[in-house]
Amino acid sequence: MVLEVALFDITPGAEASFAADSTTGRDLLAATPGFRTWRMTQGVESPTRFVLLVEWDSVEAHQAFRDSDRFPQWRALIGPHFATPPHAEHFTDL
Repeated sequence: MVLEVALFDITPGAEASFAADSTTGRDLLAATPGFRTWRMTQGVESPTRFVLLVEWDSVEAHQAFRDSDRFPQWRALIGPHFATPPHAEHFTDL
């Protein structure tokens, strides 16, 4: 299992729209073989900052999502809210 951690800085005033669109987009991720869980969190001190946590079976499963026709649909939902490009990395448990 790998954990994808993605950091999103959202345009001020778009927080509620981003949250709604990211929840809608969850189904696009969930339709990918190797998807396990999804969690989106919002900053308390920095409410325009969101952290997405996705558990995948493997980095390859995540890459399969990125290579699928679902990825552009997902980005079309959430991308318009980005203040800066997102940053994502993969992590494994110790």
